[in-house]
Amino acid sequence: MAKVEIDLVAEVLKENELDPAIVERIVREITKAAEKAADEAAADREPPAKKQWVIVLSDPHGELPDTDMVGWVVQIPENVSPATATERIIKAAHHYNTTRRGRKQPAKSIAEACEVVGAKFFKDEHVAIKTKLPVTALTTDNVVPSDDSGKISLDDLRRR
Repeated sequence: MAKVEIDLVAEVLKENELDPAIVERIVREITKAAEKAADEAAADREPPAKKQWVIVLSDPHGELPDTDMVGWVVQIPENVSPATATERIIKAAHHYNTTRRGRKQPAKSIAEACEVVGAKFFKDEHVAIKTKLPVTALTTDNVVPSDDSGKISLDDLRRR
């Protein structure tokens, strides 16, 4: 059904030479009905679930070798452990592999799962793959070295 502005309805009613009191009463009732429908729609809507971002890679103590590493950025519900991210991807891949397309081209690794498995399978497991292709991961010691030459001013930062 097409949605029509209430002002347009009022103009059409006035053009058809109806009594202004009747037009005003009809417009008032339409406005009340529209507000009621909007309130019901807002009440039926669930609040969005909070999610956390996770990359399936970590090196807090510098134990990983200094080589090129790749990873996938995924999003999972805020109230679950980040350690479950890979399990959720694996479950979605298993579910995908039982489908017709999955039997023809099964996902055999996390990389293939992130690339080919559809979003509906991940949605069932409450995980969202944000990078279908792997991204390069860099490690850091999480320290900002001090400036030996003195203070850095805002003008120095703007010039760059």
